[in-house]
Amino acid sequence: MSKFLELKRECYEANMQLPEYGLVIFTFGNVSAVDRKEGVFAIKPSGVDYSILKPEDIVIVDYDNNIVEGSMRPSSDTKTHAFLYKEWEEIGGITHTHSTYAVSWAQAQMDIPIFGTTHADYLTTDIPCAPPMSDELIKGNYEHMTGQQILDCFQEKGISHKEVEMILLGNHGPFTWGKTAAKSVFNSKLLEELAKMAYLTRQINPQAPRLKDALIDKHWQRKHGKDAYYGQS
Repeated sequence: MSKFLELKRECYEANMQLPEYGLVIFTFGNVSAVDRKEGVFAIKPSGVDYSILKPEDIVIVDYDNNIVEGSMRPSSDTKTHAFLYKEWEEIGGITHTHSTYAVSWAQAQMDIPIFGTTHADYLTTDIPCAPPMSDELIKGNYEHMTGQQILDCFQEKGISHKEVEMILLGNHGPFTWGKTAAKSVFNSKLLEELAKMAYLTRQINPQAPRLKDALIDKHWQRKHGKDAYYGQS
Protein backbone atom coordinates (compact mmCIF):
# COMPACT_ATOMS: atom_id res chain seq x y z
CA MET A 1 0.00 0.00 0.00
CA SER A 2 1.26 3.45 -0.91
CA LYS A 3 2.47 5.64 1.96
CA PHE A 4 1.25 8.65 -0.03
CA LEU A 5 -2.46 7.82 0.03
CA GLU A 6 -3.36 10.80 2.23
CA LEU A 7 -1.28 13.19 0.12
CA LYS A 8 -2.87 11.87 -3.08
CA ARG A 9 -6.33 12.26 -1.60
CA GLU A 10 -5.62 15.85 -0.54
CA CYS A 11 -4.37 16.66 -4.02
CA TYR A 12 -7.27 14.92 -5.74
CA GLU A 13 -9.91 16.69 -3.65
CA ALA A 14 -8.28 20.07 -4.27
CA ASN A 15 -8.15 19.41 -8.01
CA MET A 16 -11.81 18.43 -8.08
CA GLN A 17 -12.72 21.80 -6.58
CA LEU A 18 -11.53 23.54 -9.76
CA PRO A 19 -14.42 22.40 -11.99
CA GLU A 20 -16.80 22.67 -9.02
CA TYR A 21 -15.90 26.36 -8.67
CA GLY A 22 -16.03 26.99 -12.40
CA LEU A 23 -12.29 27.63 -12.65
CA VAL A 24 -11.48 25.05 -15.35
CA ILE A 25 -12.93 23.26 -18.33
CA PHE A 26 -11.59 20.05 -19.89
CA THR A 27 -7.96 19.75 -18.66
CA PHE A 28 -7.20 23.47 -18.18
CA GLY A 29 -5.53 23.47 -14.76
CA ASN A 30 -3.74 21.66 -11.96
CA VAL A 31 -3.26 21.64 -8.21
CA SER A 32 -0.36 20.21 -6.22
CA ALA A 33 0.05 19.41 -2.53
CA VAL A 34 3.44 19.07 -0.83
CA ASP A 35 4.76 16.75 1.89
CA ARG A 36 7.72 18.63 3.34
CA LYS A 37 8.80 15.75 5.58
CA GLU A 38 9.10 13.36 2.63
CA GLY A 39 10.41 16.00 0.22
CA VAL A 40 7.77 15.22 -2.42
CA PHE A 41 4.58 16.67 -3.82
CA ALA A 42 1.45 15.27 -5.42
CA ILE A 43 0.19 16.73 -8.68
CA LYS A 44 -2.49 16.10 -11.29
CA PRO A 45 -1.42 13.96 -14.26
CA SER A 46 -1.02 15.77 -17.57
CA GLY A 47 -3.97 16.01 -19.93
CA VAL A 48 -6.42 13.96 -17.86
CA ASP A 49 -9.97 15.32 -17.95
CA TYR A 50 -11.45 16.10 -14.55
CA SER A 51 -14.50 14.01 -15.37
CA ILE A 52 -12.42 10.83 -15.29
CA LEU A 53 -9.71 11.79 -12.77
CA LYS A 54 -9.29 9.35 -9.86
CA PRO A 55 -7.23 9.62 -6.64
CA GLU A 56 -4.94 6.82 -7.76
CA ASP A 57 -4.09 8.80 -10.93
CA ILE A 58 -2.33 11.49 -8.89
CA VAL A 59 1.45 11.47 -9.45
CA ILE A 60 4.06 11.85 -6.71
CA VAL A 61 7.27 13.66 -7.70
CA ASP A 62 10.28 15.05 -5.87
CA TYR A 63 11.62 18.61 -6.02
CA ASP A 64 13.88 17.62 -8.93
CA ASN A 65 10.85 16.50 -10.98
CA ASN A 66 11.59 12.79 -10.68
CA ILE A 67 8.53 10.52 -10.49
CA VAL A 68 8.46 8.82 -7.10
CA GLU A 69 5.12 7.08 -7.57
CA GLY A 70 2.57 6.93 -10.37
CA SER A 71 2.09 5.42 -13.79
CA MET A 72 1.10 8.62 -15.58
CA ARG A 73 3.09 11.62 -16.74
CA PRO A 74 2.71 14.52 -14.27
CA SER A 75 1.35 17.92 -15.25
CA SER A 76 3.37 19.86 -17.81
CA ASP A 77 3.60 22.61 -15.15
CA THR A 78 5.35 20.31 -12.65
CA LYS A 79 8.70 22.11 -12.94
CA THR A 80 7.05 25.40 -12.02
CA HIS A 81 5.49 23.87 -8.92
CA ALA A 82 8.83 22.26 -7.96
CA PHE A 83 10.64 25.58 -8.36
CA LEU A 84 8.22 27.40 -6.07
CA TYR A 85 8.29 24.66 -3.42
CA LYS A 86 12.08 24.91 -3.36
CA GLU A 87 12.11 28.70 -3.13
CA TRP A 88 9.18 29.20 -0.72
CA GLU A 89 9.44 26.60 2.02
CA GLU A 90 6.34 27.69 3.92
CA ILE A 91 3.81 27.05 1.13
CA GLY A 92 1.90 23.78 1.07
CA GLY A 93 -0.13 23.90 -2.15
CA ILE A 94 -0.12 25.51 -5.59
CA THR A 95 -2.92 26.02 -8.12
CA HIS A 96 -2.72 26.98 -11.79
CA THR A 97 -5.80 27.60 -13.94
CA HIS A 98 -6.83 29.30 -17.14
CA SER A 99 -9.92 30.91 -15.60
CA THR A 100 -11.60 33.43 -17.88
CA TYR A 101 -11.29 36.79 -16.12
CA ALA A 102 -7.85 36.21 -14.61
CA VAL A 103 -6.50 35.11 -17.99
CA SER A 104 -8.07 38.16 -19.63
CA TRP A 105 -6.10 40.49 -17.36
CA ALA A 106 -2.98 38.38 -17.97
CA GLN A 107 -3.47 38.65 -21.73
CA ALA A 108 -3.88 42.41 -21.35
CA GLN A 109 -0.58 42.35 -19.38
CA MET A 110 -2.11 44.41 -16.59
CA ASP A 111 -2.07 44.30 -12.80
CA ILE A 112 -5.55 43.98 -11.31
CA PRO A 113 -6.20 47.29 -9.48
CA ILE A 114 -7.55 47.34 -5.94
CA PHE A 115 -10.88 49.04 -6.61
CA GLY A 116 -13.02 47.96 -3.67
CA THR A 117 -13.30 46.65 -0.16
CA THR A 118 -13.80 43.05 -1.30
CA HIS A 119 -10.26 43.17 -2.66
CA ALA A 120 -9.00 44.90 0.48
CA ASP A 121 -10.48 42.17 2.70
CA TYR A 122 -7.71 39.90 1.40
CA LEU A 123 -5.00 42.09 -0.15
CA THR A 124 -3.64 45.57 0.35
CA THR A 125 -2.08 45.83 -3.12
CA ASP A 126 -2.94 45.36 -6.75
CA ILE A 127 -2.64 41.78 -7.97
CA PRO A 128 0.65 41.72 -9.90
CA CYS A 129 1.03 40.71 -13.53
CA ALA A 130 4.51 39.57 -14.52
CA PRO A 131 5.71 40.67 -17.96
CA PRO A 132 5.74 38.01 -20.69
CA MET A 133 8.79 35.77 -20.71
CA SER A 134 11.64 36.65 -23.06
CA ASP A 135 12.17 34.64 -26.26
CA GLU A 136 15.49 33.33 -24.93
CA LEU A 137 13.89 31.89 -21.81
CA ILE A 138 10.93 30.48 -23.73
CA LYS A 139 13.36 28.44 -25.84
CA GLY A 140 15.10 27.14 -22.73
CA ASN A 141 13.75 25.31 -19.68
CA TYR A 142 10.36 26.99 -20.05
CA GLU A 143 8.40 25.58 -17.10
CA HIS A 144 11.35 25.97 -14.72
CA MET A 145 11.85 29.56 -15.84
CA THR A 146 8.14 30.23 -15.29
CA GLY A 147 8.90 29.79 -11.59
CA GLN A 148 11.78 32.23 -11.91
CA GLN A 149 9.46 34.64 -13.74
CA ILE A 150 7.13 34.58 -10.72
CA LEU A 151 10.00 35.08 -8.26
CA ASP A 152 11.48 37.95 -10.28
CA CYS A 153 8.15 39.77 -10.45
CA PHE A 154 7.73 39.74 -6.68
CA GLN A 155 11.28 40.92 -6.13
CA GLU A 156 10.99 43.71 -8.69
CA LYS A 157 7.70 44.96 -7.28
CA GLY A 158 8.85 44.62 -3.67
CA ILE A 159 5.87 42.42 -2.79
CA SER A 160 5.92 39.51 -0.34
CA HIS A 161 4.57 36.17 -1.56
CA LYS A 162 3.41 35.60 2.03
CA GLU A 163 1.05 38.56 1.79
CA VAL A 164 0.06 38.26 -1.88
CA GLU A 165 -0.57 34.58 -2.60
CA MET A 166 -1.34 35.04 -6.28
CA ILE A 167 0.07 36.33 -9.54
CA LEU A 168 -0.76 36.67 -13.22
CA LEU A 169 1.80 35.76 -15.88
CA GLY A 170 1.60 38.01 -18.91
CA ASN A 171 -0.17 36.31 -21.85
CA HIS A 172 -0.45 33.13 -19.81
CA GLY A 173 -2.59 33.02 -16.69
CA PRO A 174 -2.78 32.82 -12.89
CA PHE A 175 -0.82 30.91 -10.28
CA THR A 176 -1.88 30.90 -6.63
CA TRP A 177 -0.51 29.24 -3.51
CA GLY A 178 -1.21 28.82 0.18
CA LYS A 179 -0.39 26.84 3.31
CA THR A 180 -2.48 23.95 1.95
CA ALA A 181 -3.67 22.80 -1.45
CA ALA A 182 -7.22 23.77 -0.47
CA LYS A 183 -6.07 27.30 0.43
CA SER A 184 -4.36 27.66 -2.94
CA VAL A 185 -7.67 26.74 -4.62
CA PHE A 186 -9.49 29.28 -2.40
CA ASN A 187 -7.01 31.91 -3.57
CA SER A 188 -7.58 30.91 -7.19
CA LYS A 189 -11.33 31.39 -6.85
CA LEU A 190 -10.77 34.67 -5.01
CA LEU A 191 -8.47 35.89 -7.78
CA GLU A 192 -11.03 35.04 -10.44
CA GLU A 193 -13.80 36.94 -8.62
CA LEU A 194 -11.58 40.00 -8.05
CA ALA A 195 -10.56 39.89 -11.71
CA LYS A 196 -14.22 39.80 -12.75
CA MET A 197 -15.19 42.67 -10.43
CA ALA A 198 -12.28 44.80 -11.65
CA TYR A 199 -13.16 44.11 -15.28
CA LEU A 200 -16.79 45.13 -14.75
CA THR A 201 -15.69 48.21 -12.82
CA ARG A 202 -13.54 49.31 -15.75
CA GLN A 203 -16.43 48.69 -18.15
CA ILE A 204 -18.79 50.88 -16.12
CA ASN A 205 -16.22 53.59 -15.49
CA PRO A 206 -12.86 53.44 -17.31
CA GLN A 207 -11.59 56.17 -14.98
CA ALA A 208 -12.70 54.46 -11.75
CA PRO A 209 -10.34 55.49 -8.95
CA ARG A 210 -8.28 53.08 -6.90
CA LEU A 211 -9.65 52.38 -3.41
CA LYS A 212 -8.41 54.99 -0.97
CA ASP A 213 -5.78 53.98 1.58
CA ALA A 214 -8.00 54.50 4.62
CA LEU A 215 -10.51 51.93 3.37
CA ILE A 216 -7.77 49.51 2.34
CA ASP A 217 -6.28 49.64 5.82
CA LYS A 218 -9.64 49.41 7.59
CA HIS A 219 -10.83 46.35 5.72
CA TRP A 220 -7.49 44.57 5.97
CA GLN A 221 -7.09 45.29 9.68
CA ARG A 222 -10.60 44.27 10.70
CA LYS A 223 -10.02 40.87 9.14
CA HIS A 224 -6.29 40.25 9.66
CA GLY A 225 -4.91 42.85 12.10
CA LYS A 226 -4.03 42.33 15.76
CA ASP A 227 -7.44 43.60 16.81
CA ALA A 228 -9.36 41.82 14.05
CA TYR A 229 -13.05 41.36 14.79
CA TYR A 230 -14.34 39.67 11.63
CA GLY A 231 -15.77 36.18 12.09
CA GLN A 232 -15.95 34.07 15.23
CA SER A 233 -13.25 33.73 17.86
